[in-house]
Amino acid sequence: MIKQVTIAFFIFCCLPGTRLLAQERFTVSTDHLQLEFEVDGKGHLLQKYFGPRLADGGEQLRPVERWEAYTPAGTNNLFEPAIQVTHSDGNPSLELLYNTRSTVKTDDNVTATTITLRDPKYPFTVLLHVNTYTKEDVFKVWTEISHKEKGAVVLANFASSILHFNAHKYYLTNFHGDWAEEMKMDENELTSGIKILDSKLGTRADMYQMPFYMVSLDEPSTETHGAVMAGTLAWTGNFRFAFEVDELNMLRVISGMNTYASQYKLQPDQNFETPAFIFSYSDNGRGTISRNFHRWGAKYGVIDGDQPRTVLLNNWEATGFDFNEEKLTALFDDAHKLGADLFLLDDGWFGNKYPRNADNAGLGDWQEMTAKLPHGLGYLVKTAEEKKVKFGIWLEPEMVNPASDLYHQHPDWILKLPNRSEDYFRNQLVLDLINPKVQDFVYNIVDHMMTTNPGIAYIKWDCNRMITNAYSPYLKDNQSALYIEYTRSLYQVLKRIRSKYPHLAIMLCSGGGGRVDYGGLQYFTEFWASDNTDPFERVFIQWGYSYFFPSFTVADHVTSWGKQSLKFRTDVAMMGRLGYDINLDKFTPDEWTFSQQAVANYKRLQPVLAHGDLYRLISPYQENRAVLMYVDPAKSKSVLFAYNLHTRFGENFTPVKLQGLDPQRQYRVTEINLKPGEESHLYEHNKIFSGDYLMKAGINVSGHEPLSSKVLEIVAE
Repeated sequence: MIKQVTIAFFIFCCLPGTRLLAQERFTVSTDHLQLEFEVDGKGHLLQKYFGPRLADGGEQLRPVERWEAYTPAGTNNLFEPAIQVTHSDGNPSLELLYNTRSTVKTDDNVTATTITLRDPKYPFTVLLHVNTYTKEDVFKVWTEISHKEKGAVVLANFASSILHFNAHKYYLTNFHGDWAEEMKMDENELTSGIKILDSKLGTRADMYQMPFYMVSLDEPSTETHGAVMAGTLAWTGNFRFAFEVDELNMLRVISGMNTYASQYKLQPDQNFETPAFIFSYSDNGRGTISRNFHRWGAKYGVIDGDQPRTVLLNNWEATGFDFNEEKLTALFDDAHKLGADLFLLDDGWFGNKYPRNADNAGLGDWQEMTAKLPHGLGYLVKTAEEKKVKFGIWLEPEMVNPASDLYHQHPDWILKLPNRSEDYFRNQLVLDLINPKVQDFVYNIVDHMMTTNPGIAYIKWDCNRMITNAYSPYLKDNQSALYIEYTRSLYQVLKRIRSKYPHLAIMLCSGGGGRVDYGGLQYFTEFWASDNTDPFERVFIQWGYSYFFPSFTVADHVTSWGKQSLKFRTDVAMMGRLGYDINLDKFTPDEWTFSQQAVANYKRLQPVLAHGDLYRLISPYQENRAVLMYVDPAKSKSVLFAYNLHTRFGENFTPVKLQGLDPQRQYRVTEINLKPGEESHLYEHNKIFSGDYLMKAGINVSGHEPLSSKVLEIVAE
């Protein structure tokens, strides 16, 4: 049975009013979803329907009255507004009436609809943009605000979208955490009133709250059952999600930039564009939602989403700050022996007057430290190439240490309050990226490095602190624009970098996962999920990211943080983009053999792992194990990961029923990533079963050993 779900897109519901004759109706749709608008007799744009696509087109649908498409404050709206302004004459009200719309089909998959709303009394315009991605069943929405008044208009609220739900109950799933505790997942019923999820941290915006959520309707959704909507804001800065349940038990969700300390003075003929809100919906549970996001992200959300990812070796755990050329070049040999494609030189390679031998000096002085690297980066790049590995490097270009030449030469380039003590986090301050001179400086860090050393193949772009004591010397008396303009300025720098280096692999990092969003990822190839690389914790962290991001964007490294077996650590890291940050000199011969085979398996299976459909089979939030699988689009190959967590003595695990296979085909099941000399004890190993059997009867894959794992390759015969 098709369940109709009413979701107001850019919609805010006022109290029910009199039914007015429609002036115009139009539909925006994807392969499986339909969004319908209607203009009422007064000229207000209403949302008529959102849900599964209707066979008859939905012409007979009766709209819920007074669901306006971007409700302003100051007139008859009684709830949270989408937009709140003060006109140049001091009038704090706004009315928006439908004016025009245009639709452009940019290709066979993407349709762009633009709806124009205007105030009948003031020369004030809002453009509502709705992009649909047909095959992925994804919507991307944002607004543009402009005016032609005599003076500045103050924007107090400026949402990217409003979503309106009408159900018996609502269940919000949100993601939160801290450093090394990213992506903790909570689900709670929403009750009368308003719940706010937001960030006020600026640069490291996602440190406490993550900019994505899911809302289940009527009952908590599962992977395969229930009505659920999921959304994320593509913005690498402060965000705000407001969930308001009114007296009629209707839910409004307002998503956009956080307006905290950010009243924006919009000048005449200036254009204010909000970040995109990206969302999808499913009547069949969370798994469908995730696969929609993964397909969209691979094609539209990240740089080079169709290209293979690099297996890298990072030096940090092997050396920390204590390295020299001899130590590093020896690690090149280790990287090649392992089968890695690239060596990444992490923090500690720069600074001379203020050498970077700890985290309290050197940031801002991006010259090779001659005491450690007397022959410079060029020597390392060349030597790495000779040893048949590529070379990558760590940068934190938005930051500065007080112990640096940059700090002393350009004190006006730093975000800090006048007449207040400097506030340090990790011994550093944030550069005033709003200043065009600072933008040039940051761009030139990358450009000079790449021009001087064109063999550099990878950059890890870090950002280890949030904004505090926020004050921009460049903005002077316009400080309320700081948080917004900082993020926009960051994007300007990244656009310049991408214009010259369109395919350079760059990791987005922020002390772990403090900056994970599709606004930033449009300039990056992957992100660092967390500084916590304990594989037990990583199961949960990576599980959370899997709801919104393709696996190849999530950088997962084998390290020595946890005390689990090397196999368990490796199998967990293979869930995403595999890498290593571990002292390989301590490996035994068997550990070398195992790791070399694991890297070879990962590379061989990367097309399935990176671009296959993900099915989360058993959640670590519900059992003492986690099981998931990737299935290629042709349903000819699959890879299954099973992780036992802190299992208890005598705990009995039921067979795991697979998903996504062709029930008519025959599949051979093979356990891989076995330790040298080890034979599989899996009953199904090297046997053939029908897809129907595997999906209905399942596999006893878990065993009983705590903190153990299995990887299965399932191939159609």
